[in-house]
Amino acid sequence: MPEMSADAAPSASTTKLPQVLGPVDGAVIAMSNTAPTMSIGIGMGVIAGIVDGRTPAIVLLAFLPILGIASAYARLNRVERNLGNGYVWVGRALSPFLGFQVGWIQIVGSTLYLAYGSQVCGSMLLRFANEAHLRSVFGLALDPLSISLSTVLGVLVLLLVSYAAIRGADVAARFQTYLIVFEYAVLLGFCGYALFAGHHAFSLGWFNPFGFDSVSVLAAGLVVSVYIFWGWDSVFAVTEETRDPRDAARAGYSSLFLMLGMFLLAAVSFGRMFSVPEMAAHAPQLLPYLGQRLASEPLAALPLLALLCSSVASLQAGVLPVARNTLAMGRDQTLGRIWTRLHPRYATPAIGTLLVTGIAATLASLAIGIGTLNQVVAAAATSIGTLVSLYYALCGLACAVRFADRLRAGVLPALRDVVIPALSAVVLLTLGGYLTYHNWTTSPSFALDATNGRFLASVPVAILVAGLCFSAWAKWGRRAAFFRGAIGETPAGLDPAEGPAPAPAQAG
Repeated sequence: MPEMSADAAPSASTTKLPQVLGPVDGAVIAMSNTAPTMSIGIGMGVIAGIVDGRTPAIVLLAFLPILGIASAYARLNRVERNLGNGYVWVGRALSPFLGFQVGWIQIVGSTLYLAYGSQVCGSMLLRFANEAHLRSVFGLALDPLSISLSTVLGVLVLLLVSYAAIRGADVAARFQTYLIVFEYAVLLGFCGYALFAGHHAFSLGWFNPFGFDSVSVLAAGLVVSVYIFWGWDSVFAVTEETRDPRDAARAGYSSLFLMLGMFLLAAVSFGRMFSVPEMAAHAPQLLPYLGQRLASEPLAALPLLALLCSSVASLQAGVLPVARNTLAMGRDQTLGRIWTRLHPRYATPAIGTLLVTGIAATLASLAIGIGTLNQVVAAAATSIGTLVSLYYALCGLACAVRFADRLRAGVLPALRDVVIPALSAVVLLTLGGYLTYHNWTTSPSFALDATNGRFLASVPVAILVAGLCFSAWAKWGRRAAFFRGAIGETPAGLDPAEGPAPAPAQAG
């Protein structure tokens, strides 16, 4: 990435994006990035296998700290909307080094998701082709279990959705709206029917938060559950493209509660239809399996089609925030100037979008040899889930520190702005730390294998170490303005009753 001097730093005004999004657009982007259909179709079976069927309980437990972090995001965005969101907020309230780590984690986590998400999308395409009785083309077997072929097809889809993202966030939102409506109609239809068609008795034990076998089971289930909620914060990455800064918070909250309802509906429906071993055995294809159990062709293929739509929408929604995070870091000089270049016609971070797409495609190719697609997905969910817990926690702490004076403003402001974000942060930090320790101690030696515990623990640690190296280079090599306290755009003023904005954090 090209080095840039302080004098050549692009300002926020020269990288201003058009404000084209409303609250519905933001909610669609958030829901698409979270990929509720994929989370239900793939993640629910994995979670059920970990927590022995108590999926509703673990989903509700994971939702509580996520809601606390959402409150922190909404509060911080109200006084300072910036497409860098957590990167800027943590850098200003806690430390530029920690802020850089948040931005770094968001970029790396999203890029990793695009890498394995494209493989999942390719596999879904092949499965749908098989359902349509197309099993080979020019002698090439269309095998959904072929990670090589899945990768090639998935990367092609990633390139197409990246082009749509370059056209504009509003174009992407309109495209995703149709996909989301179709996905939710299929989910509601099949999961709702499964509630009555299932032969397993409903059990209140599914909602028992104290019925887990061990702390390690609870921690592993929570990390994967936190991960399936990941993506709602993407709406804050397009906050500078929303017409009203409050729209980001509205979209974030509405998408979170809607997804919670869908996750609980699906968890109970699967519990009514399947045994725990059955859910675990069909985890990667649990939603299509539900369709086969409840209907005959062609209706049985609808859940698979919904899963395919979700994978396409999530790829496009995943490209949007990561390109804007790199733009925010580029204009603060922590990344090179190339990341700040906007498309001359669409005013979107086109170069950044293409670079991220290229890196994700490369990572997807490199992942071909480390395990099956199912193992890669499970490993990515664990590793990225740990990193997501960390950067969410830092954003919660940033909110608590920035608004610490609200402790004297009354019970409600103190709870909303300080206590709940801080408690949520502590829970997520403890969760991520414990799971890393547990993964490391479950394997006697390290192996480059998606099922090896030490490998799973090493991936997030290696990403953090790399982030520290890059942040050191940004401070002393690039001499980035970010580390001199010139963080993000000029912050918006607080409400008159709240006093002036806190002073920017200074580099240590």
